[in-house]
Amino acid sequence: MLALIVSVLLIGLMIFGVPVAASMGITSLGIFAALGQGQYLAVMPQRIYVGATSITMLAIPFFILAGNLMNTGGITDRIFNFARACCGHWPGGLGQVNILSSVIFSGMSGSAVADAAGLGAIEMKAMGDAGFDKRFAAGITAASSTIGPVIPPSIPFVVYASIVGASVGKLFMAGFIPGLLMAAAMSVAVFITSKRKHYPVEAKMPWKTRLVYFWKAIPSLMTVVLIIGGIWGGFFTATEAAVIASFYALILGTLVYKEIKLADLKKVLTNSMLQSCMTLFIIAVANFLAYFLTHQRIPNMIITGLTTLTTNPTILILIIIFILLVLGCFVEGVAVILITTPIFMPVITSIGMDPVQFGVIMILASMIGLLTPPVGMSLYAVSSISGVSVIELSKEVLPYVLGIFLVLLAIAFWPPLSMTLPNLLA
Repeated sequence: MLALIVSVLLIGLMIFGVPVAASMGITSLGIFAALGQGQYLAVMPQRIYVGATSITMLAIPFFILAGNLMNTGGITDRIFNFARACCGHWPGGLGQVNILSSVIFSGMSGSAVADAAGLGAIEMKAMGDAGFDKRFAAGITAASSTIGPVIPPSIPFVVYASIVGASVGKLFMAGFIPGLLMAAAMSVAVFITSKRKHYPVEAKMPWKTRLVYFWKAIPSLMTVVLIIGGIWGGFFTATEAAVIASFYALILGTLVYKEIKLADLKKVLTNSMLQSCMTLFIIAVANFLAYFLTHQRIPNMIITGLTTLTTNPTILILIIIFILLVLGCFVEGVAVILITTPIFMPVITSIGMDPVQFGVIMILASMIGLLTPPVGMSLYAVSSISGVSVIELSKEVLPYVLGIFLVLLAIAFWPPLSMTLPNLLA
C-alpha cells in the first residue's frame, strides 16, 4: 500500500508540473512526516551532499561543457559535412546523413538534447533546402538524437553507474552495439519512408571531394578516438575523459577552427553551468529519495509483489520494461533511472541478470521516453527549432520508436549484444 501511495504522489506531482527534484523531495519529506518519522529528515542534507559530490558525478558537467563547446566551435558542422560525403547518396539521402552524424557526435557529447539542439538545426536546414518534408526532417532529427546517450560516452550511463556501483567503462562499452543497432533500425525506416515518398538522393561525391571533407573533419573525429580509445586502453577514467574532451573541444573551437570568441565562451560556460546545476540537483535529491525508499523497505515490497505474480525471469523482465516505458511517458529519463534503479536492482539480481546489461535496458527504455509525449525532451527540443508541433512530431517518430523497442527486446533477451565488449575489459 505504501509503495502505491509513494508512486501516485511522486508521479502525480510531476504530471501537475512540479519540478522533478521538488517532487522527489516533497514525496520523501511528506511521507516521513506523515509516518511520524521526522527525525530522519536530519539525514536529508547529508544524502543530498553525497549524491552530487562523487568523483563519478564530476563527469556530467564536463560532458555537458564538451557538447556545448562542440556546438559552438564548428565541430558539428564538420561532422555533418563529413557524414554527407559518406552517405548522402544512399537511399534516403540526408535522412541517412542525419543518422550517421548522430552516431559520430554521440561519441563526443553523451547527450541527446545536445545532439538535437546542435546538429539538429544544421540537419533540418539542409534537409529542408534539399526538398525533404519538414515533419520528416524533424522526426528523424529527434529520433537520431537518442543514439547519443547509448553510444559512449553517455551521461545516463554515468548516472546509473553511480547508483549501482558498476564500472562506467564497462557500461560505455556495453552501449556500442545497441547504439549501432538503433542506427541500423532507423536507417531501415528512413529507407522505406524515402522510397515511398520519393525523397531526393544526392549525387555521389567524387573520392577527391570526400577526402577533402574527411581531412577537414579529422580534428573533430579525433575527439572520439581520444575519449573511447583512452577509456578502452585504460589510459584514463570516464571522468578524466570528460575533462579531456572539454579541453580538446575548447582548443579546436578557439585555436584551430577559431569560431569561439570571448563572448561565445562566456555564454557556453554559463549555459553549461546552468544545465549541470539542474542535472546534479535532481541527482542529489534523488539520493535522499533512494534513502527513503530503502528505509521504508519499498524495494522489498516491489520484489514481493512481482514474485507473487510470477517467478518466470522472462515475464519479470517484460513487466519491468513495461513499467519503465509507462513511466517514461510522464517522467524525464534520468529521473526514471534515479527512481527505479534502487527498486528494480534486487529483482534483477535475483534472476541473475548482469547489472551492466540491465543498465543498457534502462537507458534504451529512457530513450523511448525522450520520444513519447507528454514529457519527451527530444520532442520539445526539436519542436522549438523546427516549428513542427509536438503532436505532429510524436506521430512522425513512431517508426523509429518501434525500431528502438525491437532493439530493446533484443538486448533484454540476448545478453551477448550488450555484454560481449564489456567482457573484454574483465
